[in-house]
Amino acid sequence: MSGARPRAILLFAAGFGTRMRPLTADRPKPLIEVAGRALLDHALALADAAEVPAKAVNAHYRAEQIAAHLAARPDVAVSHETPDLLDTGGGLRHALPLLGGGPLYTLNTDAVWTGPNPLDTLAEAWQPDRMDALLLLVPAERARGHAGAGDFRLDAGGRLARGGSLTYTGAQIVVAEAVAAHPPGAFSLNAVWDGIAERGRLFGAVHPGGWCDVGHPGGIAEAERMLAGAP
Repeated sequence: MSGARPRAILLFAAGFGTRMRPLTADRPKPLIEVAGRALLDHALALADAAEVPAKAVNAHYRAEQIAAHLAARPDVAVSHETPDLLDTGGGLRHALPLLGGGPLYTLNTDAVWTGPNPLDTLAEAWQPDRMDALLLLVPAERARGHAGAGDFRLDAGGRLARGGSLTYTGAQIVVAEAVAAHPPGAFSLNAVWDGIAERGRLFGAVHPGGWCDVGHPGGIAEAERMLAGAP
């Protein structure tokens, strides 16, 4: 049986967008448009549709543009990472005072989705008595705009292990306490997941719809084709 839905989400928007150059020379990657809408707004729409009460966006590269873009959204807090970028784990830890404890969502902003809301899929599969993190995955052959053979494999009980044909989509539920256990500073979410996996509490779910990585310029056209229903 699934547990209570997380009540907070962090949208990752702090990176330099190196793979997206030259488009990120004058703007942060989350403000690049796909199908006439900023990537950040695609991600916020998912959080809004899932009725997540507490929303935060982290910002570092051209943070003032992120803040200005969100000026009309007083319900969205901005977690400024200064002077240094804190990576995914450190950025989430830094934002925890805005998000509270317990389970929370994180969502990368450099992807677009079709099919069910990924946050709803995660919430329906979440089992807090068994899980400290639940990662949303797609089979590598369905990961549009993304190269690579995959990141994880699932066992019969839904636990995750490294290596396999499933690609991490950038959407997850993770308990805040597992992140807060790490010292402040820059660190990757991979360090959090490895600790959770050692306790047998790292799980995965598979997104049944479409997913496209928009971390590079070629991903924009690919994402627009996916949104338009093209194979």
